[in-house]
Amino acid sequence: MSEADRRFMRLALALGQRNLGRTWPNPSVGAVVVAGPPGAERIVGQAATAPGGRPHAEPLALAMAGEAARGATLYVTLEPCSHHGRTPPCTEAIVAAGIARVVTAFEDPDPRVAGRGHALIASAGIALTTGCLREQAFRDHVGHVTRVTEGRPAVSLKLARTRDGFAAASGKERLRITGPIADGAVHLWRAHADAIMVGIGTARADDPSLTVRLPGFSDRSPLRVIIDSQLRLQPASALVRGAHDVPTLVVSTRSAPAHARRTLQTLGVEVVCLPADATGRVDLRAALSALAERGITRICSEGGPLLADTLAAAGCVDACTLISGPVELGPAGGLRAVGPHLGALIASGHLRETGRRELGPDSAVIYERSVPCSPASSPTSEPS
Repeated sequence: MSEADRRFMRLALALGQRNLGRTWPNPSVGAVVVAGPPGAERIVGQAATAPGGRPHAEPLALAMAGEAARGATLYVTLEPCSHHGRTPPCTEAIVAAGIARVVTAFEDPDPRVAGRGHALIASAGIALTTGCLREQAFRDHVGHVTRVTEGRPAVSLKLARTRDGFAAASGKERLRITGPIADGAVHLWRAHADAIMVGIGTARADDPSLTVRLPGFSDRSPLRVIIDSQLRLQPASALVRGAHDVPTLVVSTRSAPAHARRTLQTLGVEVVCLPADATGRVDLRAALSALAERGITRICSEGGPLLADTLAAAGCVDACTLISGPVELGPAGGLRAVGPHLGALIASGHLRETGRRELGPDSAVIYERSVPCSPASSPTSEPS
């Protein structure tokens, strides 16, 4: 695998990242078609999966390349699909275009593909290289991976804390922790999620709108999900008032008041009632499974420490960003940002630190689930 392979795969990954949050239930794949001999390569086609999930990146990039695709190399961030759905398999388009070599990042775990796309490409006499920048590709496609292997979306926590580790003061007064640069980063993370999730405690205490408010991103507000066991979300809240503009879903239990459900539905909020867990609250695993069935692959959880720690206890956290502000609460203390279960995931290395960012006066530490090892994790090449 050459440095040129890694360079063009980085471009494919960057293309796919642009549409994260817009292609569910399909993954946001990037594809690049490169023609010419080593040292004189030129990009003749490039694309990402279209909003809504179709067309896929490969046929779009191949269509841009046209006849220049014959004898060229295709870089794609995920194994091309090999099954018939609403559109023909991408493998058929690749063979028909006359591509001479395919470079992919990793095997698609979707059982409809799961190595079959790679096998069809190789059997057509096309040179195949897999495992190029696999770790970065896994990070970008983690929502697709968890949905098809675990039956749930990938969950990324966003938690703000004071310099001494608190998310909220002991009183009821809302604590302002982060500044405008960090807030802008959070809005960008929202824009790349399929859904934003909070608990009813956060919804009632902060009355958030949970929309993307960045210039040029006004159409990127994702589905808003509120975990609310007894339907205590107020009709006058910002979430309910904006439900006709931004899709809003409340996940509750079957014991929730029927009149509250009718009221919310009348105001444009969708309500899903699931069996309660042993404590009478929403079973978060069941809630995530229900969201996965709707096609949701990536959730940004901004619901505060209690929801975050409950997700951690359920084994449903794939990434966590801790944003620390300069303020300190001091001896008075308050609610810790990192609960015991989330802390255990970090201490055990299940969530490992993968980066740090300075956001003006604030700083962020990013933790991510380790990339699973598999035979596909090693770069491989197959001659044509």
